[in-house]
Amino acid sequence: MRSLKLSKIEDSMRALLIIDIQNDYFPGGKMELVGSEAAAQNAARLLSCFREKKLPVFHVQHLAAQPGATFFLPDSHGAAFHDLVAPLAQETCITKNHPNAFYQTTLLQHLRASKVDSLVVAGMMTHMCVDTTVRAAYDYGLACTLAHDACATKDLCFEDETIPAHSVQGAYMAALNGKFASVEATGGIVENLSR
Repeated sequence: MRSLKLSKIEDSMRALLIIDIQNDYFPGGKMELVGSEAAAQNAARLLSCFREKKLPVFHVQHLAAQPGATFFLPDSHGAAFHDLVAPLAQETCITKNHPNAFYQTTLLQHLRASKVDSLVVAGMMTHMCVDTTVRAAYDYGLACTLAHDACATKDLCFEDETIPAHSVQGAYMAALNGKFASVEATGGIVENLSR
């Protein structure tokens, strides 16, 4: 099974993948998510740990390309990376226009060039870009550890019913855990990396 616990992936090159932690998802933004600030703080903990260990970090930024888009507009403050996880000059940034961070981007080439075969993933939105990217990573043979408390989502609606963000988050994490990723808390991931 590819979705091994982080502590069991001893010989692989691990990288941190931060997906779409951008200003529009925060209070005052055009697509505010539930729990975005707490999730970003946990992502920042992971980022600090990876930097300290001198492990590769990849930042993904979504820019809206479709007509009529209302958020993540190019060159807007909302599309910029949130300050808590702002990239350093030497860290790789990938721009995407679709939910899957691998689709029509150079992400896979960068990971392969860096000999990465194991990802720790944090980001937004859980039900869209995080889910799609983790499933794609599995298809490429990459083992993923997904930091559930470093991700955020929003309420969804289906057939006149509102599904609260907490339930959306739980359902997606439960679906990904085991087959597509090892879903863990940030604290445990940081502890394993620090050993």
